[in-house]
Amino acid sequence: MPVKGEHAAPLLRVPPSPIDDDDPTSNDDDDDAMAPHRHRRTNKNDVNIKSLLFLFIIFLNVVPSRGLTDTENLLKFKASLADARALANWADDGGQVCDGDRANWIGVLCDEGLVWGLQLETMGLKGKIDVDSLAELEELKTLSLINNEFDGPLPEVRKLVGLRSLYLSNNQFSGEIPGDSFEGMGKLKKLYLSGNKFTGEIPSSLAGLSKLTTLKLEQNQFTGRLPEFTAKFEAFNASDNRLEGPIPASLANIDPSAFSASKSTVQPTPTDEDDDPTVPTAAAAGGPWKPSTASIVIVAIVVGVAVCGILAAAFILTRCRNQSPESIEAGPPGTAPPPTTIQHKQDAAPESHAAAAAGGRGGGRGGGKKLGAEAAAVKLSFVREDRGKFELTDLLKASAEILGAGCFGSSYKAALSPGQVMVVKRFKQMNNVGREEFHEHMRRLGRLKHTNLLPLVAYYYRKEEKLLVHDFVPYGSLAVHLHGHQALGQPSLEWENRLKIIKGVARGLSYLHKELPTLIAAHGHLKSNNVLLDENFEPYLTDYALIPVINQESAQELMVAYKSPEYLHHGRVTKKTDVWALGMLILEILTGRIPSTVLKQGGGGGEEEDLAAWVRAVPEEKWVCEAVDKELAEEIDNHNEAEVVEMVRIGLGCCEADVERRFDVKEAVERIEEVKVNDRDAFDDDFYSSYSESTTAAGGGGGGGDRRRPSRELSADFSGIS
Repeated sequence: MPVKGEHAAPLLRVPPSPIDDDDPTSNDDDDDAMAPHRHRRTNKNDVNIKSLLFLFIIFLNVVPSRGLTDTENLLKFKASLADARALANWADDGGQVCDGDRANWIGVLCDEGLVWGLQLETMGLKGKIDVDSLAELEELKTLSLINNEFDGPLPEVRKLVGLRSLYLSNNQFSGEIPGDSFEGMGKLKKLYLSGNKFTGEIPSSLAGLSKLTTLKLEQNQFTGRLPEFTAKFEAFNASDNRLEGPIPASLANIDPSAFSASKSTVQPTPTDEDDDPTVPTAAAAGGPWKPSTASIVIVAIVVGVAVCGILAAAFILTRCRNQSPESIEAGPPGTAPPPTTIQHKQDAAPESHAAAAAGGRGGGRGGGKKLGAEAAAVKLSFVREDRGKFELTDLLKASAEILGAGCFGSSYKAALSPGQVMVVKRFKQMNNVGREEFHEHMRRLGRLKHTNLLPLVAYYYRKEEKLLVHDFVPYGSLAVHLHGHQALGQPSLEWENRLKIIKGVARGLSYLHKELPTLIAAHGHLKSNNVLLDENFEPYLTDYALIPVINQESAQELMVAYKSPEYLHHGRVTKKTDVWALGMLILEILTGRIPSTVLKQGGGGGEEEDLAAWVRAVPEEKWVCEAVDKELAEEIDNHNEAEVVEMVRIGLGCCEADVERRFDVKEAVERIEEVKVNDRDAFDDDFYSSYSESTTAAGGGGGGGDRRRPSRELSADFSGIS
């Protein structure tokens, strides 16, 4: 309670003005002097209070009102559609579209309570696409409207600056796309515009998107020339359009079928190198061939030789008509029947060819009859009912190319028809079991069915050699993508793709061990050459479960299982041997180093060291900067470094030299499955899995606009299985 004669302190105390503190005339002991001073202070308090109130009012007007939530923006998007019956559960009932990572609405993908993707495929949606409402979804990274009924011009997708993936294939969009339609979309990695009615030139703004890895433009009506892209494509297709002009240098490694069209006149860009016969042509690099001066000379020589051959054949035919069939059939030992035999017995020609290719030899009197009888017995044994049947003669007559020679034999790619391409592997070291045991083992392999196993389709048995027939996988082996991508002009594997490959390999291996429990090493030959990839980087294991039929001496010399520590030190293979091979493969994927050629630092003279030992010698805190593949290390940040380091630990755990301390298959797979990509962008591959269409890949691909299983598309790029 204030003392009488004193003034009570004001409820709102405002600091005095600096002028008041510094005024030498002020005297608190003088009542007459204090009155005006006190009056001035009161006036200043009033002014300051009014100022605060004024500022508060301004603040209320300046602060923006609450923006629309993801739920409200999606409802606004739904309202713009002409037919949204498929989105019936998108309702304004007070609930939220996202509950953590779980979506409550159909077609919505959530992460931490926010919408990061919309997968609205094959829903019969039509009408106007409200891009503005989608642009308000701050975390939207992926949008798919595949297989709907949207029409009209391309929406203003450039407003969706944060998109990583945009899928608009198989709608009815039409008209020209403005050149700047994709400006500002620097984060875009995948764009699908195929199966629409777009016209005009390919928008020039696509050329500047350096992060673009997949571009699908096929089955439209684009005209003009292809732009010079800055991106390095993993998949590209512009077939079934009306393009013309030269193929840009940036697309030199794309398979020619990516540009195929009935009205296309696309040709490779001419260079001064075309006249130099020592320089590889575009055809060698995977592009269409343009005849050079040297090529024309070569063709002329070939034609001349062919004419001479025809004249020679006519001469031989004239002479042979005067000889008896017996004298024609007889010949020097080891020689094939003369050409007239084939001309007079054309129906036997394919059989003779097949028998010879399968190991038959003609010679001596009656050689032609022997070949024909032997060829009649040549039959493939099919182990899959879901594949079209064909004869071995069809396979051997098909247009073929050698893919490579491995430790067990050669591999050939055979195109039976535009939609059926097979790989034939020829084995000479498969004499470990008899005929019946071999047939039974092949039938056993034919019953295996798993997403990550390349299925055996058919086989051929001869005592001297065996043929195994598989589907053709277009995107090559993992070894090529790890160690040969630079030579092919392909980008390195991103972290999410490396993780996807590791998980697929682990799942396939786990399946083999479950379905083939009697085999000690259910795979036995797991390495990067024996992992094939499709255009979505889904891995397929090959050359699995062959130890029982391979000659033991060949197996011990060549197969991966016999390189394991337990075999080298103790002469035995165990159930965990495949896990060791898995661990070595994981380390190869993460380090980019070939296990058998890692040189010991400071050892001098090319001394080899085990890859796992080399990684262990690097301190864990330096794994990313010293052990991990440099191209992968550049991609690693605070979001995924922990996952990469954990995968290195798992790889080392699988490579333990002490079998007792090594993970078993179950534990290894469980540990691998626990590693997640801590980046919602990486979920795009799973998002894409519902959509399958033909892809032309950089360095390989084909099939134009064909729609086949994504793991079975045609491609010119294939690394030989060994």
